[in-house]
Amino acid sequence: MRIVSLVASVLVVLLILAEGSSAALNATNDFDFAILGDRTGEAVEGVYEEAWREASLEHPAFVLTVGDTIQGGSDQTIEREWEEAEAILAPFRRYKILFTPGNHDVWSPASERAYIEYSKRSLHYGFDYKQLHITVLDDSRSDSFSAGEMAFLQQDLAAHEKQPVKFIVSHRPAWILQVVLGNPAFPLHQLATRYGVKYVIAGHIHQMLHFDLDGVMYLSMASSGGHLREDKAYEHGWFFEHTVAHVRANKVSFEIKELQKPYGKGRVTVPADWGAAGLIRH
Repeated sequence: MRIVSLVASVLVVLLILAEGSSAALNATNDFDFAILGDRTGEAVEGVYEEAWREASLEHPAFVLTVGDTIQGGSDQTIEREWEEAEAILAPFRRYKILFTPGNHDVWSPASERAYIEYSKRSLHYGFDYKQLHITVLDDSRSDSFSAGEMAFLQQDLAAHEKQPVKFIVSHRPAWILQVVLGNPAFPLHQLATRYGVKYVIAGHIHQMLHFDLDGVMYLSMASSGGHLREDKAYEHGWFFEHTVAHVRANKVSFEIKELQKPYGKGRVTVPADWGAAGLIRH
């Protein structure tokens, strides 16, 4: 009996130690990262700087942008515009920045070269951080994803299939029509569900919108500097913000943080507060 009791005690101790190790592992894999919306088009002075300042207070592991870092449109002004953007980013270069190519960033061969030079990123690429994998796609010059982009997406997701948390990011929400219609039969969504991608993010519109399709969350991010459109009403998704993604084990939660005064009122929401036409609950 004494031996049985001793074995039982040892098993209890081992179980406690295993639980402690698991908790410690989960703790080391918990992190936050920041998501910034478009800086342009038609940047509102001071907003992007404030978005970065507020995002930096969150001490993110890295910062993801959804594109449109410069106004662009002219090959003659590319260098100057990127230098101006670099001056804004300089105080925050301690953070790793994941750029996404937007239509204001890339429109010509010269602008493509400048984007790669200044962003230090390819037009499309994959990025790993702990249990997270992000695939950044290029739809800067098209309202749809090319066959080449879909081929890259499949290759990248297949190569990182074991990563438990996956994001797909692009500038234009080339998926939005199909998602609004509730149609899952389009290539990006089929690849997302096949490889366990739960989060798809874009910018371009400057409007906060949220959709769910087959367990995949689609987010259109509000602006971090680009002008506000239509009626500029917060409840319709028109506001300046930064977003914090909280990665906890294999799940991600989001806090969408409107900028503080004078650029906003500091309201904080989550994706479930938003729908296909703006705010659905207060």
